[in-house]
Amino acid sequence: MKLSILPPPLPSSKGFTLVELMVTIAIGAILAALVIPGYASQVRKSRRTEARTAVLDAAAREERYFATNNKYSLKGQDLGYSNNAQPVVAQPVGSYYTLTVACTAADPTCATGFQVTASPVTTGPQSKDAACTSFIVDQTGLQSATGTAAATCWN
Repeated sequence: MKLSILPPPLPSSKGFTLVELMVTIAIGAILAALVIPGYASQVRKSRRTEARTAVLDAAAREERYFATNNKYSLKGQDLGYSNNAQPVVAQPVGSYYTLTVACTAADPTCATGFQVTASPVTTGPQSKDAACTSFIVDQTGLQSATGTAAATCWN
């Protein structure tokens, strides 16, 4: 009979060590720091598309109204927006932009000109979009924008 003074072997451990867990968390944090800003940028771009579509739709509604009434209108009800007989159309575009229609400065009666603008809601996340702040279309179909990258906002 052989006597051993060593303790019996421990069962093999199954799981993660603290070091392995910390390395995994660090890698995840680095990936999140790289991916989240790019994702937020793409979300802002998709919301811009919604604003551009709404501006073009409102301009088309103005042209339809002009075809039958020989003048443009500032009343939302005239343009087909429900329950909005206010003097200035202020339609929400999702929860990120507000759509407004105004007469051009050269024509305060809207007999021959209008301007549709989509501006970000001041308390919304789109207000942080400095590249393309607002989108504008007038009665001639001229598309313009404001912001640091205004020249590329309609692309």
